[in-house]
Amino acid sequence: MGTPEFAQIQLQALVTLCAEKGWELCGVFCQPDRPKNRGKRLLPPPVKEYAQGCGLSVFQPQTLRDAAATELLHRLDPTLIVVAAYGKLLPPEYLHYPRFGCVNVHASLLPRYRGAAPIQRALMAGETETGVTLMQMEEGMDTGDMLSAVHVPIEMQDNAGMLFDKLAKAGAALLTDELPKLFAGQLTPEKQDDALATYAPKIEKQEAAVSFDLPAKTLHNQIRALFPSPRAQACLVRENGEQMMLKLDESCVLDEETPPAVPPGTVVQTDAAKNIIAVACGKGVLGIVSLTPLGRGHMHAGDFIRGRKISCADRFVRSETKESNG
Repeated sequence: MGTPEFAQIQLQALVTLCAEKGWELCGVFCQPDRPKNRGKRLLPPPVKEYAQGCGLSVFQPQTLRDAAATELLHRLDPTLIVVAAYGKLLPPEYLHYPRFGCVNVHASLLPRYRGAAPIQRALMAGETETGVTLMQMEEGMDTGDMLSAVHVPIEMQDNAGMLFDKLAKAGAALLTDELPKLFAGQLTPEKQDDALATYAPKIEKQEAAVSFDLPAKTLHNQIRALFPSPRAQACLVRENGEQMMLKLDESCVLDEETPPAVPPGTVVQTDAAKNIIAVACGKGVLGIVSLTPLGRGHMHAGDFIRGRKISCADRFVRSETKESNG
């Protein structure tokens, strides 16, 4: 059971493992097709596309809490349900029906970062390590007993997309290694310490707005946590009053400690050759490496500097800020 690309990579590992072990993969559950892009055309989730390509039975129930969903569960009669980013809470009937219950591949080292956005929240917090936990599911959100885990380092320039790839591969390897042990009774469940729990709620749209009053390191963590989606955003106010809405795609910390000598948000240096727009922050200096102007394609900071003649007379403000041209 899963929906996005993270779950697709777990499904790929399961397909290979089932083929090697002679296990039957009796069905794949994912969210219904959703409208995407400007045309609002219904598009299948990655799990559905991959599963159909493998000739697997795909089910997309609107709910798991009605008689039809219960009948489907009994008809499939699974020994184990594997869940990865499904997007719905499983009712007790699903949790307790299989002989081996339900296991979840969660992209954090539980009990830290329970919830919908563990990858982004770990980056926002400036963590240097995260991981993947294989857990036995229960009715609480990511509260079940831990069966196994793998640690994954977070590099300073990792963004959510990069870390997603690392954790998806780590999760797939964890499934491949640990499911045979689960069936053999070789895994020892470990209770989570609720006192150590932290939470990772889904990312809200307003969290994309960048405030340069914050420290440079905090902003760098925000920018990389929100790439490739929804992406951090700010408004560049030119010396002549022109305003440009920008998505900030990649950044670096040029100075972590120095208090600003100019108002936060002020461009303090541009270097087209090095692809850097240096911006004063509440503490330190942030380097903007690449960005996307509204209605335009992604570009390196050097191209933006040359094309728009960015100078130290320009400044960045929060994207929802409205300033007059005077």
